[in-house]
Amino acid sequence: MRHQKKGKTLARKRNQRRALLKSMAVALFAHNQITTTKAKAKELQPFVERMITKGKADSLASRRYLARYFGATTVKRIMTISQEKFANRKGGYSRIIKLAPRGRDGAEVAVLELVD
Repeated sequence: MRHQKKGKTLARKRNQRRALLKSMAVALFAHNQITTTKAKAKELQPFVERMITKGKADSLASRRYLARYFGATTVKRIMTISQEKFANRKGGYSRIIKLAPRGRDGAEVAVLELVD
């Protein structure tokens, strides 16, 4: 039983799941939207929102926190996006839009995008 366990495992081990979330977040910040399965999008959304909230505070500590997860170019992009677009917004920086099921396997597909 999974009592008091947060998040989905996405059929991966912990380090693989973290690597998946990091790479998907990098793609999201690079392109402002990604198409993925609904389960992955729902797991990625809180991770991305936390990173944007950290990026809103322009401090050395927040830069170092983001640098734990991402490279220098992605950290710079997160800091600029969060300070320009989301300076007056208190949350809800991304949205999930559900699409039609995928043809090959019928998986639920969704688009995760940053709100403008």
